[in-house]
Amino acid sequence: MYKSILDYFEETVLANKEKTALLHRDETCTFSELCRKGRQMGTFLSEQLPGTGSRPIVVLLPKSMDAVVADIGILYSSNVFNNLDIKTPAQRLQNIIRQLEPAAVITNGKYFDLIDWETYGMKAVNMDLLEFGELPVREELLQEKREKLIDTDPFCIINTSGSTGTPKGVVLNYRSFFDFMAWAVETFGFNGEEIIGALSPIVFDIYDFEICLMMMKGASIVLLDSTLGVFPAKLLMELRDKKVNFLFWVPTIMVNIANMDLLEKIPLPDIKTVWFAGEVFPTKQFNYWKKHMPQAVFANLYGPIEITLDCIYYIVDREFQDDEPLPIGIPCNNTDILLLSEEDKICEKGQEGEICVRGTSLAMGYYNNPEKTASVFVQNPLNQAYPELIYRTGDIAVYGEDGLIHFKGRKDSLVKHQGYRIELGEIEHEIVNNLKLVSNCCVVYDNNNKRIVLFYEEGRVPELEIRKALEKSFPRYMVPTAYHVMEELPRNTNGKIDRLKLSHMLSE
Repeated sequence: MYKSILDYFEETVLANKEKTALLHRDETCTFSELCRKGRQMGTFLSEQLPGTGSRPIVVLLPKSMDAVVADIGILYSSNVFNNLDIKTPAQRLQNIIRQLEPAAVITNGKYFDLIDWETYGMKAVNMDLLEFGELPVREELLQEKREKLIDTDPFCIINTSGSTGTPKGVVLNYRSFFDFMAWAVETFGFNGEEIIGALSPIVFDIYDFEICLMMMKGASIVLLDSTLGVFPAKLLMELRDKKVNFLFWVPTIMVNIANMDLLEKIPLPDIKTVWFAGEVFPTKQFNYWKKHMPQAVFANLYGPIEITLDCIYYIVDREFQDDEPLPIGIPCNNTDILLLSEEDKICEKGQEGEICVRGTSLAMGYYNNPEKTASVFVQNPLNQAYPELIYRTGDIAVYGEDGLIHFKGRKDSLVKHQGYRIELGEIEHEIVNNLKLVSNCCVVYDNNNKRIVLFYEEGRVPELEIRKALEKSFPRYMVPTAYHVMEELPRNTNGKIDRLKLSHMLSE
């Protein structure tokens, strides 16, 4: 019985010792080298952190070979990795660490001073100071820890936006990744011949899937620097030169590539499979990709972070008009999708309802946050006979006449922007309660122009000052790009700010 990703990885290494596992710029790493370094890192961490039980270990490194080695080393130490963005503002970084209380933070000399080591008393691991040529591997120590693992132990923690200013740490276990990987292999025939063009940041769940496909099936990963997203032509040339044949991307960069007509100039004949997820892919730009890659299978995937990777998919098997939205499709195998009305009844065909998910794919909850966990991981209202949790996504969808699920939008203020899941209330909370920049504000999402918009009541603080203050609190993707000052924000009959009316104003 396989209880850990490492059980698969070691079989993969035996069959692919000298095959390239990772490529980054001009650097390569074979499966045997990656396994050795992972074991060395695992031994080092086990010696530094004696005791049993899975604990979070934060990785604060750029996307690199070192980051992958750190993650695998954490798994070998039977602990849980949590990758953080090196561009995370200091206060937000401290909030995450305070919530997680990690056993250690793995970083390097460049980012070492971002951490307040004395306040939190964590073990510091500086990758620049580790000499892998000298680090030992203690098999008996690693095995002793592995024997205590079970498949419902945590595999990783992924941070997602929280309404109070502290991101929530979503805990995903080994079993849920086994489940998703089994579906992916069964549905798409992944066999280890994949060369993955890995563009997503290491804080995304897409990265975690790519690591699993490498470790479990023997696929090769081309680590693409995020800076390539700013230079799409260079990005495509890198894909072409490295003979990448599988992409799993957020649509934003794909839209830019289509708008610049780059696939006409830089074709990618090696691409066999394209997955996209995280936000709506406008059909006009999707059609451009499909036209220029007739050899490829395209799949639209849907799933919040609280579902391991994704839970609904659609393999695009027909032509779509440019103004015809793509469906999100059907449930993945071993996953059940419930579209529930406001009365918690199953929706009829054509009736909009909230997407609720049940199955092995569900996350374990939010780390050290039982209240938030209990608010969305709830008892299945259709089953009163025994305990059965479902996850309420807050997304609205409908079953169409074609029998497929069609996404309609958000139930509340949670949005997907540039592939990141953002709680708009967190931005409002920061502006009003923490920074005290204005007395009232409302943040809405402009779906047509893919931007975050801030409406606020007149005050003495100019727009530029608000923007600069928010840039210190949030990563760039969370900072509003449009600002509208009003004498008074509109209210609904309950006296609350009328978010819907403000949203409608954007489309007028």
